[in-house]
Amino acid sequence: MATPSTGDDRFEDVGDPAAEISSAPRTTYRQVRFERLAGSTEIHLVRHGESAESDPDRPFDLVDGRGDPELSPEGRAQAEAVARRLGGLAIDAIYVTPLRRTAETAAPLARRLGIAPVVAPDLVEVHMGEWEGGLYRRRIAEGHPLAAEVFLRERWDVVPGAESNEDLARRTTAAIAEIAAKHAGGTVVVVSHAVAISSVLATATTSRPFAFVAVDNGSISSLVVTTERWTLRRFNDTAHLEQAAT
Repeated sequence: MATPSTGDDRFEDVGDPAAEISSAPRTTYRQVRFERLAGSTEIHLVRHGESAESDPDRPFDLVDGRGDPELSPEGRAQAEAVARRLGGLAIDAIYVTPLRRTAETAAPLARRLGIAPVVAPDLVEVHMGEWEGGLYRRRIAEGHPLAAEVFLRERWDVVPGAESNEDLARRTTAAIAEIAAKHAGGTVVVVSHAVAISSVLATATTSRPFAFVAVDNGSISSLVVTTERWTLRRFNDTAHLEQAAT
């Protein structure tokens, strides 16, 4: 009930406090959505499409000591699907490695966007030492004891002459940091390899060395990179491949 007027302004009508509370405008709060910081770089890491089968009688040609197969027909279809998926984005640059399966995967997207890919040598695949040229695939298929030990110990240099996890992480981390700095505020596509990508993601998340090693051909994993922090936003996205198969 309102207070009667007495002519004294100390007792002017203030109304019903409960009514005022119930009629006050409400403020609601949505869940926070991720927003890139100004100056951050979004990097879409694409694993190359499926490459040609390995034939023990015809080892892959080597480039800088690494096997260099071309894409298989399935891999070329995967490359086209990647181009359709990423072709509508505002991409500032496309990076590939010295191995042709990455250049062939990037080619449809590069044509669509009119961007010439740049070679980033330090994002090339791990060097598999004595198991290069396609032999690694054979050893995995045969269930070679060293192949099992590689995954048990989560170390590539279990294979004689293979690159160490530490050397792989150093070069791939430095390459991503350099690309991010060069394209600060922009969006970049990097077409690389399963082990190189998994090393980058393990570094970004301080995870086990092989936590992200199951990277599918033609998949997309995404990082947002600043000088202070790398944020994993997507891992092994293959929705575009599944759509292409239907």
